[in-house]
Amino acid sequence: MKNLRLKAARAGLDLSQSELAEAVGVSRQTISAIEKGDYNPTINLCIRICRVLGKTLDELFWYDESIQD
Repeated sequence: MKNLRLKAARAGLDLSQSELAEAVGVSRQTISAIEKGDYNPTINLCIRICRVLGKTLDELFWYDESIQD
């Protein structure tokens, strides 16, 4: 499942995938794969992403069936 919330949060801060990747210590391809739903990040990576984007785990990674991304 695509992570449009992550993509929107990143874009809201005017960060490219490369910039976010560098800030959290992964490749641009990893960020792309997370946004496309092709990769499930570790909890530690989720936390690093949340810190950089100023969001909570719930805001970016909690799947709620009643919300359509």
